[in-house]
Amino acid sequence: MLILASQSPRRRDLLQRTKLNFCVLSRPAKEENHAALPPEQLCARNASAKAEAVAKDFHDHTIIGADTLVFLDGKPLGKPTDMADAHRMLTELQGRTHSVCTAVAILFPNGKRRDFAVTSYVTFLPMSESDIDRYLAEVPVLDKAGAYAMQEKSELIVADVQGDIDNVIGLPVTRLLQELTA
Repeated sequence: MLILASQSPRRRDLLQRTKLNFCVLSRPAKEENHAALPPEQLCARNASAKAEAVAKDFHDHTIIGADTLVFLDGKPLGKPTDMADAHRMLTELQGRTHSVCTAVAILFPNGKRRDFAVTSYVTFLPMSESDIDRYLAEVPVLDKAGAYAMQEKSELIVADVQGDIDNVIGLPVTRLLQELTA
């Protein structure tokens, strides 16, 4: 059995597109947000913690843990604490290019594991205060890293994406499938 160790509905939706048989199960895991760590290392620690928390009770299953963070100038932008924080994040991102890193930890029942990270680059449109307010009024962002959702109204804020769009949403599915069958 394949277990997705994530509460993210976006990751669940992305994995459902693959037609793999899986269930969703998560356990509390301490997520780090240290700006001193390189993006891939920070995300990898969080992905591993999520997978390992579930594997404690389900060691005979294949477990997928993932963590996605938005980085601007190397600084992680997690989930906004409130709407004012979301507005601040979008103001910082507007008109600029930032990176989105998703790390994935796959724990197999035989004790083997595969860890990888994928980085994409997103350029935001220049936005006025009213543009930002409109986006925040139309998209629920408090549970999203960087205070935006690639899959919701991105035409209002995104000018360009270089790399895997699924990665920006929260799970690099193509790479995941390669790693599961390697």
